[in-house]
Amino acid sequence: MTEPARPWVLHVDLDQFIAAVEVLRRPELAGKPVIVGGRGDSTERAVVSTASYEARAFGVGSGMPLRIAARKAPDAIILPVDAPAYTAASDEVMATLRAQPDAVVQVLGWDEAFVGVITGDPEAYAHGIQRAVLERTRLHCSVGIGDTLVRAKNATDFGKPRGTFRLTADNWLEVMGDRPTKELWGVGSKISQRLAAHGITTVNELARADEAVLASEFGPKMGPWYRQLGRGDGSATVDDTPWVARGHGRETTFQQNIVARADIEQAARDLAAQVLEDVVAEGRPVVGVGLKVRYAPFLTKTFVHKIPVTFDRDVVVDEILTLVERIEPGRPLRLLGVRAEMQMPDEARKGHTPTRSGW
Repeated sequence: MTEPARPWVLHVDLDQFIAAVEVLRRPELAGKPVIVGGRGDSTERAVVSTASYEARAFGVGSGMPLRIAARKAPDAIILPVDAPAYTAASDEVMATLRAQPDAVVQVLGWDEAFVGVITGDPEAYAHGIQRAVLERTRLHCSVGIGDTLVRAKNATDFGKPRGTFRLTADNWLEVMGDRPTKELWGVGSKISQRLAAHGITTVNELARADEAVLASEFGPKMGPWYRQLGRGDGSATVDDTPWVARGHGRETTFQQNIVARADIEQAARDLAAQVLEDVVAEGRPVVGVGLKVRYAPFLTKTFVHKIPVTFDRDVVVDEILTLVERIEPGRPLRLLGVRAEMQMPDEARKGHTPTRSGW
């Protein structure tokens, strides 16, 4: 039944996106457990990027080490990550969304986006999106319908796969109230554990929590914000302003741990060279560097450092190598990551930006 036209937020989420793209390229994989990660070698140190629903039935999930995933699903087909293919498929999907009547599209990643629209029948509009995406890309998607971004994002989980679901102020607590806080968009396992320490374990409890308690735990801004999440409240505005990357990073997992300082420095230089290629394409100067270190067996630390605004490659590399000096000598490394933070466009307007002679 058509209602009076009003603004709605739709969250479009592609079903098992990366695995689905791979199945389109290899139709013989349809209905089989498919795992995508690393170079497609279960003996390497890499993690699962995605798994088909058939693989998930064996307990395989994103972020799981490939070696463990292979043990859980021994008959699974393991494929290497092909980022260009996923980017191309994602671009087609987002173009399809932007072509919908009166749609405002806010891209969240390869496989998801918010769509803002004024309509009297959001379900019909959602079904139109699903048909359009399937016709153009042969990919299926689920659509969450909400009166805020938070409610739309959480609604999608109830529509998967290939369905739709509506969450509004009227049914939010009825549907979400008894669920654990970690199921909320924006609340991960660490935050949920901190909430649990205050006796807040469900969405309903978070929605009714004392703001003073939350503020004391998370700060005067984040505390009330988490309570707002518990109520499903917040912005209902879909922002189609193009996303601008704050920085670029690259990391590598070593198939054999490395210890020698010379090897670590060379790995950092190689990663820095890759990162700088991405930075040069952006045409913005670097304002900070970061280093991610994972010691064997699995202790991760990060080091960050602000630097004067620069286009000079040598300066950036030297600053990264300064962070390398903070790595504990003689301790085996299994992973190293390098990141460069760039000046944002609005920051450039406020202050002086040097010339690009260094690039």
